[in-house]
Amino acid sequence: MKITPGKKKGLEAVSNAQGVIAAAAMDQRGSLKSAIAKEKGIDKSGVTSQMLEEFKTAVTRVLTPHASAILLDPEFGLPAAAARSKNAGLLLAYENSGYDNTQPGRLPDLLDIWSVRRLVKAGADCVKILLYYTPFDPPAINEIKHAWIERIGGECAAADVPFFLEFVGYEEGGDEKGIGFARKKPEIVAGSMEEFSKPQYAVDILKVEVPVNMAFVAGTKSCKGDAAYSRDQAKEHFRRAATAAKKPFIYLSAGVSNDVFNETLELAAESGVKFSGVLCGRATWKDAIPVYAKQGAKALEDWLNDQGVKNIENVNARLKAASPWYSFYGASSVAALS
Repeated sequence: MKITPGKKKGLEAVSNAQGVIAAAAMDQRGSLKSAIAKEKGIDKSGVTSQMLEEFKTAVTRVLTPHASAILLDPEFGLPAAAARSKNAGLLLAYENSGYDNTQPGRLPDLLDIWSVRRLVKAGADCVKILLYYTPFDPPAINEIKHAWIERIGGECAAADVPFFLEFVGYEEGGDEKGIGFARKKPEIVAGSMEEFSKPQYAVDILKVEVPVNMAFVAGTKSCKGDAAYSRDQAKEHFRRAATAAKKPFIYLSAGVSNDVFNETLELAAESGVKFSGVLCGRATWKDAIPVYAKQGAKALEDWLNDQGVKNIENVNARLKAASPWYSFYGASSVAALS
């Protein structure tokens, strides 16, 4: 495996000493605004840019001493980026928050006044893109998405910066929290990992959902009712998805609680898959939103210094099962990559 100097440097910057990506995520924009508004009991328009910057900066300042990197957005996250710990690398999001809901397919868009070159100039060690994707969408929709990712891959290659692609499965008109979607999720995740491992996309790290919904894994604390898979079947789904990947991959927390994400990582470890870390957001700081909305910035910092740090350390403890990203290419160290 050959890796260019810029890509190697960027991946080193967001990894810990073991070559594992133990990153925090704080690039939420529209969903964060809605959540703060709901807890404040106000209209979403009443949540100011200053509030978003204040929340992101507090999360970044308190949690990055315990993380290898932080993922932020260039719209409201640059003050937070300046407040991060010296040990933490920086990933910047390149996509617009949300998606086009005027037509089927959840089509994405890029931020108007940003480019990969500009993100790097703003301090990004790596560039991240979020894409809603299912291999089972009509080809006319997926061809648009494939071409879009190829263009971004080319832009990252030209700037010699690592490209992190996050894809989130969905079903048009379906209930993505229901048992029906849970049964389809393993194929959606594995198919997406296989697709975006292809060389034309020039993706360096796949940021993926786990291939099961823990709420439907029999015998887990997360499962409170009907099951879509046994524990052994769930582990097999982890292994099948991992086999589909031809690039290093890390898991996202997908908005679940800290307890559920910890149990998820334990199941991944049991399955023996070679995941290379996490990019974990809401599982660490989601419960701080009502604290901030009702009590302000000082109470937020107090909560983060206590429960927030405990949450991220819980996740870090489970990353002992993770493999360095460079081991995916058969290397024993970053230096061994040519």
